[in-house]
Amino acid sequence: MNLATQIRSGLQNQGLPSPSLSWIQSAMPTRNPLPPLPALTATVKTRFLATDLTHPGLLEAPGPTFPPNPANPEVKEIHLPQDVLVQVLDIDNLSKSKWEQVEELEAIARGEQTRGREIIRLPTGNEEDEGFGDAQSVAASERPTATTSSRGGGSAAAAHATSASKSSTHRLVLQDCTGQKIYGLELKRIERIGVGTLNIGEKLLLKRGATVARGTVLLEPTTCSILGGKVEAWNKAWMEGRLARLREAVGADNRN
Repeated sequence: MNLATQIRSGLQNQGLPSPSLSWIQSAMPTRNPLPPLPALTATVKTRFLATDLTHPGLLEAPGPTFPPNPANPEVKEIHLPQDVLVQVLDIDNLSKSKWEQVEELEAIARGEQTRGREIIRLPTGNEEDEGFGDAQSVAASERPTATTSSRGGGSAAAAHATSASKSSTHRLVLQDCTGQKIYGLELKRIERIGVGTLNIGEKLLLKRGATVARGTVLLEPTTCSILGGKVEAWNKAWMEGRLARLREAVGADNRN
């Protein structure tokens, strides 16, 4: 068994769909000697999760896809016949006002998040991890976000953010490897889904049997597995564009 095949088997054992052998070869480090197999597998996994799913040759053909025309609102209900790997293109917290979302994104941009009644400042660098650290560190550092002040209102805002995160409902735009897009809506709360904790380009595995109703995938912890990753350029552009659009919308509402 050659090295690329061993790496693919390692990824499959971790529940990932199969990248093509040719893509694995291209994603392997070029240094000599190569690192041990576990480190190689971790590196390829990180690069796989940071790659656009629609990249030609990424997955073994045929890749796992939605049924034809999945976003058709006239179809009352269907269930996915197979696991489908998707990437996140957009996220919206339906439980927050536009102004609350502006404050949230501004806090994330400053590297601030709340933990209970304490404000912590997180690193905001774009360094790429060479293993599983990226997904694990994101999950470990997940906290509801808010803009708080040291003079009055800070504790209340932090407490509000903590309670709101448990009852929030998010809507995602998801895309499969063929480019088909569909909304995903939290039917039951999934803790890792949130603005600032779920990245644009992050990979999700929608499991066989997941419900698609009226053109929307209903997301539940039992049928949606978050694999991690991020497409850095997409995430940066989304953050900047989203904040600008929300500020414009808030300004328009105030003028009206």
